[in-house]
Amino acid sequence: MNKSLTEIKTICCIGAGYVGGPTMAVIADRCPKIQVTVVDLNESRIAAWNDQNLNNLPVYEPGLDQVVNRARGRNLHFSTEVDESIAAADMVFISVNTPTKTKGLGSGQASDLRWVEACARQVALCAQGHTIVVEKSTLPVRTAETVKAILQAAQQPQADNQPPKSFVVLSNPEFLAEGTAIKDLESPDRVLIGGEDANAIDALANIYSAWVPKEKILRTNLWSSELSKLSANAFLAQRISSINSVAALCEVTGADVNEVAKAIGTDSRIGPKFLNAGPGFGGSCFQKDILNLVYLCRYFGLPEVADYWQNVVTLNTWQQHRIARLVVKSLFGTVTGKRLALFGFAFKADTNDTREAPAIQIAKDLIEEGAQLAIHDPKVEAEQITNDLQLDASPPPDQASGPSKAALGGEGTWWPSTNISDAVRGADAVLILTEWQQFREIDWDKIAPLMRQPAWVFDARSVVDPSAVLGAGLKLWRVGDGAT
Repeated sequence: MNKSLTEIKTICCIGAGYVGGPTMAVIADRCPKIQVTVVDLNESRIAAWNDQNLNNLPVYEPGLDQVVNRARGRNLHFSTEVDESIAAADMVFISVNTPTKTKGLGSGQASDLRWVEACARQVALCAQGHTIVVEKSTLPVRTAETVKAILQAAQQPQADNQPPKSFVVLSNPEFLAEGTAIKDLESPDRVLIGGEDANAIDALANIYSAWVPKEKILRTNLWSSELSKLSANAFLAQRISSINSVAALCEVTGADVNEVAKAIGTDSRIGPKFLNAGPGFGGSCFQKDILNLVYLCRYFGLPEVADYWQNVVTLNTWQQHRIARLVVKSLFGTVTGKRLALFGFAFKADTNDTREAPAIQIAKDLIEEGAQLAIHDPKVEAEQITNDLQLDASPPPDQASGPSKAALGGEGTWWPSTNISDAVRGADAVLILTEWQQFREIDWDKIAPLMRQPAWVFDARSVVDPSAVLGAGLKLWRVGDGAT
């Protein structure tokens, strides 16, 4: 009997990253009768998913450890045995990275689909009988054509009297926000399934209906589903760039962007979400997806539309450069040899993900100006910061002896700091770039005496209490509110 007409019993997910791991963990948790295997060629990543110490999971998401603990070993498995897991699966999710191409046709804008194609070819080779293939990665519209073409080539009569292979391709994009991924998975706004085979769509919908209300499971065609993901991220990013443009205007006119955002957000036609001014958007999706949208618009002959979406990215980068320039200007026009405490390196709170984090560009700009950065983030490892900045960490300077000759000579450096007090000791300024809760609770009366005066707090996330900072004798700049 065609598997698309029966209950799904085994799932294989290719890709054990930020999407595949949490998504499959929740499916396994809510559907205990389905055996779910997450596969990846990265042995260290799989080992981390299997680590008995749940603090060592490769993805940090609040609540993820509890979900994994309930399902792992029962019906949730992590493995490097890719071929065997595909062969045993009724349904295969493709959840691999689709980064922006760095060279060749479409460089800087188009998505690099090499891993998606590789997955499709591996599924075509290893799958047995009828298999439902689900696009979970964020993909350009019409990518399913490529996947289907590869799979259809494998639907030939098999040698040695093996049963013929058959495939159905579905699109099931994720709409997760890092830091709230488990909440988003357990109580989603919607689940989107795009496809042409009604039976296959029902099979996937039946999985989600174990915990998602049926009215929230939306069915579309393949192309609408693929484009919906890109469009959703573009709209959200557009709101961030829009409020940051308003923030810059607020700073020069005396308005407060928080008050303006509240006034805008109370309009039921607009709503309050994604109206927090800050250092710009980051993460694995927004910039990548918008650039891909730009590329697709140009490819299909829509240059004006492409220019519109390109400006969303351009303004985002401008905001990061603007903040770095503002720091330099405020510190008497130079940060050469000066110690700055940079609080937060993840692109947002409650995640250890630094992909496209605003802190990367801001830190690079300040290091180029000769700054000495003490970087503190509660979840980001020093090795990751090294990779992002493409610069090895230096030993912390001896504050008693003052800036080194190399520092005064204009050589910018950075080093990781494990706590707030060490980071601010001798610093001329604090920059808050990620909205971690602990940064909202800083005792500025204790911090101020550790800093070199006059000292600044540059709050790019509007998380501090202005009266507390000013009361401690520190100067303050808040995004969208200006200097105080």
